[in-house]
Amino acid sequence: MPLTADRAKPAVPFGGMYRLVDFVLSNLANAGYLKIVVLTQYKSHSLDRHVSRTWRMSTLLGNYVTPVPAQQRLGPRWFAGSADAILQNFNLIEDERPDHVIVFGADHIYRMDPRQMVDQHIASGAGVTVAAIRQPLALADQFGVIETGPDGATISAFREKPKDAVGLPDAPDQVYASMGNYVFDTQVLIDVVKEDAADVSSKHDVGGNIIPRLVKAGRAQVYDFADNEVPGSTDRDRGYWRDVGTLDAFYEAHMDLISVHPVFNLYNRDWPIYTGHDPLPPAKFVFNEEGRRGYATDSIVSPGAILAGGMAERSILSPGVQLDAGAAVHDSVLMDFVRVGRGAVVRNAIIDKNVVIPDGARIGVDEDYDRAHFTVTESGVRVLGKNQVVPH
Repeated sequence: MPLTADRAKPAVPFGGMYRLVDFVLSNLANAGYLKIVVLTQYKSHSLDRHVSRTWRMSTLLGNYVTPVPAQQRLGPRWFAGSADAILQNFNLIEDERPDHVIVFGADHIYRMDPRQMVDQHIASGAGVTVAAIRQPLALADQFGVIETGPDGATISAFREKPKDAVGLPDAPDQVYASMGNYVFDTQVLIDVVKEDAADVSSKHDVGGNIIPRLVKAGRAQVYDFADNEVPGSTDRDRGYWRDVGTLDAFYEAHMDLISVHPVFNLYNRDWPIYTGHDPLPPAKFVFNEEGRRGYATDSIVSPGAILAGGMAERSILSPGVQLDAGAAVHDSVLMDFVRVGRGAVVRNAIIDKNVVIPDGARIGVDEDYDRAHFTVTESGVRVLGKNQVVPH
């Protein structure tokens, strides 16, 4: 909140041109996995619309990406958790009869070739393979931590935010953190979800309930994300993964995009991130006089943006953003069609769609004022929701 006040989290815009869901869908599409359903429930209209408009596959070849809302096939109730969402959509699996089912989260920023994870899963004979990223041992209490047995592959324990985590055999200062990405043997998935559904004490969550059941049965193995080789990746951006579940993490992931050699490289043509594009004209920078100069440095500027005598530094300007004469934007994320008025200042902020910053306004300058009118994160990032009115 407030970015999810009007939309599901996977539909939140990211990086100027994208939605969060575009990253996982691009990874799957680039790998050739082209029968994808997006299970939706909470404020899903913008997500449904984006997927339907953007992710069109060849029906001739039987490919599809389709949003599937909660259909209440098992009675008048919503999804009780991610495992229950799968239970209520068993018909989708029965229709396709696949050998394996990939279950990936829809709101992380990363590149991954899931084929390599599927290949390892098939070769291992495991019931489920869980993708994991190496994280410092000191941060173990922030993640779902995976512990492995003597073979280094079989998961011996799956613990949520442990205070006493043990380091990896080959790296005592690191742990495996679950990425929320899974590959299941289809029949194993069906059986364990049915078993979980009968457990009245369960929260019916894939990570919290399904995986521990399979760990206990000795059917779970880990996939080390560090082994994943994505075409076109560099040493700097290899292994990048961010869970943008907080406003600060969302902001920091944006800042990763704009360095000269970005930590996450949007410009990798060998493994593109796909999205839909509205028919907007190219960005425009106009006026070149003292106090009225349109320019941007260390920034991403999207189509349709007009810098009409305003400036941006270390910022992301989404489609249709307009900076009027003397406007100054620093270290900020401006979403679609934000307008910053004459002489206004915006610092360390996330501004959602359609917000108009009045002439002369100051955001990110006076902390007391900002806390009284806007959301302010622990690290001091100011956040304005979609269509929020800024006081004059």
